Formats: sequence, C-alpha cells, structure tokens
Amino acid sequence: MVTNNEAESRYEIHVDGALAGFLEYRTAGDTVALVHTEVGDEYGGQGLGGKLAKFALDDAQARGVKVSPTCPFVAKYIDKHPEYRVTVR
Repeated sequence: MVTNNEAESRYEIHVDGALAGFLEYRTAGDTVALVHTEVGDEYGGQGLGGKLAKFALDDAQARGVKVSPTCPFVAKYIDKHPEYRVTVR
C-alpha cells in the first residue's frame, strides 16, 4: 500500500505493516521534484519502486502540478511509460 506522508515529504510503501520503501519529494510552487527512491534490500525485485513512481506521477497528474524527475529511477520509469511523458516536465 502506498501513502503520501506529507510530514516527511515522501511517498511510502508498506508491506505487511512494515515500511518497505519510499520516494522523497520536494515541492516549490506548482512543481514537485521527485528526488530519491529507496527500497529495502529484503524487498528488492518486487516492483515496489515502480509502484512508488506510478503513485507519485498519478498524484501529480491529479493535482495538476508539474514534475521534475530528479531521481534517476523515476526518470527511467517515465521513459518506459510514455503516458507520463506528455504531462511531466
């Protein structure tokens, strides 16, 4: 399950109640910078990073804000999912 932890400025994904990974972000006006993705070693290879990226990009689209994908992982995710290329700047 992915949630937006606004107090920590990050999207978090939990598995069986435990924090499995997060995607840090920073906001400035109408732009959100997706800064850093981290998934615990024990959860590697399960697609959790992709779920975090999708959630963050969908959230940005829903809020009508621009995205600066400074995190290399998110930038690669956008390259593989062309539906986000037109809305992300």
